[in-house]
Amino acid sequence: MTLQEIRQSDKAFLTPGDVCEVLGCAQYSINVQAHQDPSKLGFPVCVMGRRVKVSRLGFLNWIDGKGVEQ
Repeated sequence: MTLQEIRQSDKAFLTPGDVCEVLGCAQYSINVQAHQDPSKLGFPVCVMGRRVKVSRLGFLNWIDGKGVEQ
C-alpha cells in the first residue's frame, strides 16, 4: 500500500505487508522486529502468535511525527 492508500483506508489495523512499501523494508523485517522488540519499531503493533497487526492511526501518527496513538 502507498501512504495515500493507508491514509484513505478505514481499517483499524494494517499488516506488515501494508506498511513495508512505505518504510522501504521487507515485510519479514517488520515481523521479526515485532516479535523480538516491538518498541524499536516506533509505532504500535499487536502480536498474536505468529501474526502481527499494525495500528493504522498509530502508524500514521508516527509517520507524521506526532507520537504514538494506540
